[in-house]
Amino acid sequence: MELSLISRPEHPVSRRIIVTSTSSDSHIWNLVFLQLLLEEAGHEVVNLGPCVPDEMLIREALDRRPDLIVVSSVNGHGHHDGFRIVRRLRTTPGLARTPVVIGGKLGIGGPDPRRNHALRAAGFQAVFEGGRNDPEDLLALIGTLPSTVPA
Repeated sequence: MELSLISRPEHPVSRRIIVTSTSSDSHIWNLVFLQLLLEEAGHEVVNLGPCVPDEMLIREALDRRPDLIVVSSVNGHGHHDGFRIVRRLRTTPGLARTPVVIGGKLGIGGPDPRRNHALRAAGFQAVFEGGRNDPEDLLALIGTLPSTVPA
């Protein structure tokens, strides 16, 4: 009997995804969870790990040309780093149009719709902040993206 945490389409389209934390966040459990979730869904995942300097993220994204960048932070400061990261991505030739999402515990006061709206306005395609359906919503969003991974 095969156990699966998520439902997989019969013929999934694989996406190339970078999972990263922010330079100020040393947590890794969230990154491992995301990596396993995305790999289980059939995607090619590169996990850059915790405390990722912005320059490293930019370099890896330029080298790997991902279909999506997933930024995860659970230290309560993710929104500060997120604004800086998305600004860098949006001003880097070759990455300006790369889809990027952010999620986790982005502030110390809990979810904040105004902050999340500002993050989307800054360039994130989506903000995931503690909703029950965040994993499913992330997978649904990924399903709408074009793939650069060879079939």
